[in-house]
Amino acid sequence: MRVLILSDIHGNAAALEAVVREPHDVVVCLGDVVGYGPEPGTTARWIVQHSEVTVQGNHDRALAAGVPPRCRPSFEWLAAALAPLGRSQLRQDEIRGLGGFPLTAQRTYDGVRCLFVHATPSDPLYRYLGPDLEEWAAEVAGLDADLVLVGHTHLQFDLDCGGTRVINPGSVGQPKDGDPRAAYAVLDDGVLRLKRAAYDIERTVAALERSGVGAEAVRDLTQLLRTGRNPPPRPPP
Repeated sequence: MRVLILSDIHGNAAALEAVVREPHDVVVCLGDVVGYGPEPGTTARWIVQHSEVTVQGNHDRALAAGVPPRCRPSFEWLAAALAPLGRSQLRQDEIRGLGGFPLTAQRTYDGVRCLFVHATPSDPLYRYLGPDLEEWAAEVAGLDADLVLVGHTHLQFDLDCGGTRVINPGSVGQPKDGDPRAAYAVLDDGVLRLKRAAYDIERTVAALERSGVGAEAVRDLTQLLRTGRNPPPRPPP
């Protein structure tokens, strides 16, 4: 079985379209289908229709529950600037559905036991934990899983924590590791590979420019999309 593993799509329909051209039998989504991007309606509906497993991300929770996403302080104003797009592009029942995604999920594919969560097993929605082997070893100690698949940081990595692998496929819609190509993973007959796909970034930039959000938000998000790196911290407009 060929499992396509996506995370942090963030309303970037062009990036999603590029990634799902990858041959697959099953789709798994690790959360944050909305937030930051210009087309959350398109990405949320695609995931609801096509993903076998979707866990809840902090931006999904924020839109569904009307609460802050608790992202990094330098991104709080950007999240607030783009949040109205989710409310305008999705029906109320679709917004409520985002809050119905589970916080964690488990599946076994070709004998590989997988645990899916957006952030970390101990804090499924909010903890930011990058490729820190010691911290992840503590997180996964005692878990009944061969692979723990996580998102949230937008950083692609693969760690061996003493028999349990921790995989972050990176972000489909907003990579932050210096490579602007959409990031994802494929679990193919028990073998996991991290992958990238080029997509039409300027199509997403144009959608941002048409979205009606403020020029400052368009400026910083455009820089991030084109470079795969966070823009310099700025005070909110």
